[in-house]
Amino acid sequence: MDGRQWRSTIGAAQAGDRRALDELVAGWLPLVYNIVGRALNGHADVDDVVQETMLRAVDNLGSLRDPDSFRSWLVAIAMRQIRDRARRRTSEPPADGSGVQAADFAELTVLRLQLEGQRREVAEAVRWLDDEDRQLLSLWWLEVAGELTRRELASAVGISRQHAAVRVQRMKERLEAARGIVRALGSACPDLGSVTTRWDGRPDSVWRKRLARHVRGCAYCSGRPGESVVPAERLLVGIALVPVPVAFTLSLALGGGKTAVAATTVGWSAKVLSALTKPAVAVTAGATIAAGGAYVVTQTPDRPPPRAVATPTAASTARPPSPSPSPSRVELYGTVVDAVDSAPSAAALPGALPRRAEDGITATGAPATGLTHNGETITLSGVGYFRVRWQILPGERPGDLVMPTWTGLDGKLFHVASGGGHRMDDVQPGSTDGTTWMGGPSTGLAVLPSGTQQMWQNEYFWIDGTVTLHQNEGSADYNLFVQPSTWDKVTEDIRTGPAQTAIRYGLIRDTGDDTTPVPQYLTRSTPADQATVRQRSRVTP
Repeated sequence: MDGRQWRSTIGAAQAGDRRALDELVAGWLPLVYNIVGRALNGHADVDDVVQETMLRAVDNLGSLRDPDSFRSWLVAIAMRQIRDRARRRTSEPPADGSGVQAADFAELTVLRLQLEGQRREVAEAVRWLDDEDRQLLSLWWLEVAGELTRRELASAVGISRQHAAVRVQRMKERLEAARGIVRALGSACPDLGSVTTRWDGRPDSVWRKRLARHVRGCAYCSGRPGESVVPAERLLVGIALVPVPVAFTLSLALGGGKTAVAATTVGWSAKVLSALTKPAVAVTAGATIAAGGAYVVTQTPDRPPPRAVATPTAASTARPPSPSPSPSRVELYGTVVDAVDSAPSAAALPGALPRRAEDGITATGAPATGLTHNGETITLSGVGYFRVRWQILPGERPGDLVMPTWTGLDGKLFHVASGGGHRMDDVQPGSTDGTTWMGGPSTGLAVLPSGTQQMWQNEYFWIDGTVTLHQNEGSADYNLFVQPSTWDKVTEDIRTGPAQTAIRYGLIRDTGDDTTPVPQYLTRSTPADQATVRQRSRVTP
């Protein structure tokens, strides 16, 4: 989540727009919940600390001078509330049940994000960290996942970036030691039973030292042959936010009478409460709130779309396409297909994105973690924009990319824009060896099939109908994160460039009519082997 992309929403909320405040609170609640939940490891105080953070943010929103700094400002509020809670707990006598866990956040992370293998190991290792390390890890986890920057991490903790680097390194060393403990406890070490005879099963600092000492001195636990331990930062890249649980959101919505601030937030409280009465995942302004366990994403505009900048032709918005176009009209849809293209000038600010209809997008079928394994799919239906965010992991598995494919198209699908601040073949900032988001000398490269268009970090599409996107990874490892979007969000993304520390401005592909390109690997059929969809899409009637 990038605060820059919320500039217009933040400004409207500061001006008193209740709908904008709804979007702002619902959109940023998952980030705050993840920071607080991981810092406190699911303690019973998590609900109160998150609620207090959001109420303080709403109460002080008018004092925020720069909307672009909203994310760092909100994270700093959350960290102050966490530290205040720690000071209160050390100065007050413990109340009955004060040590009760509302829900182990490590377990929530594993279950809700369906983590396996070493990713699961990292999540469970968090239990063994001290409070101070967990607080820092709650920020570092989001930094590695792409949700925070190092500057924002250091600002939230109240230290310099240099000091933050030292603190993070020390925390990582203790996290790796904790991972060793988790591995040992899950192993068949013949000597571990005698060490843990008197252990009650609850992680604490005393047993952390004892078990870490055993791991260091045990040939079985410290060096099992054939095992390669992947650094935590590589495992956490792209991991989604843990969805907000239903019970928490209801308590937040129903807690509106506590302060005068709550009287101004009845709108978003009622909105969140209403969303959570349905067995679905409600998406507001691109943020996910979990409810009922199912994974169905819907996005409905809160207000009528503004006046069109450039209106698509009737042919581009009709659904389904006419099977028998009149002889006097040439069917243009599908005649232009994405192809290999060169990177535009990094400083080339895009013009106005043509505006198309937005009646809401429903997305079904995808795991909460995104499309991260071969065979996973997401089906998108409705009329509006959506984003596909790429994550390529050459450090896990380099090699030839087997591209995702689009099948079962009913209606029209256009590739309207590319953004995210960089193409995936741009050299990463700070790299000294030419490493890009496709890989580099130390990791190997993910290689595109010949003739495939180079993807950007964020690819934007507009649909009027239904289509299914398939994850087909083979040799090279990649993940796809699909989310409904809006014309406003697309515009803000593609107009974020070097002036805002991004590598390049985005690219508009939408021509405003049916000559807008369709993506490669798109078909109206539903083949048994989705990976066989041809690169040159054929979707004309």
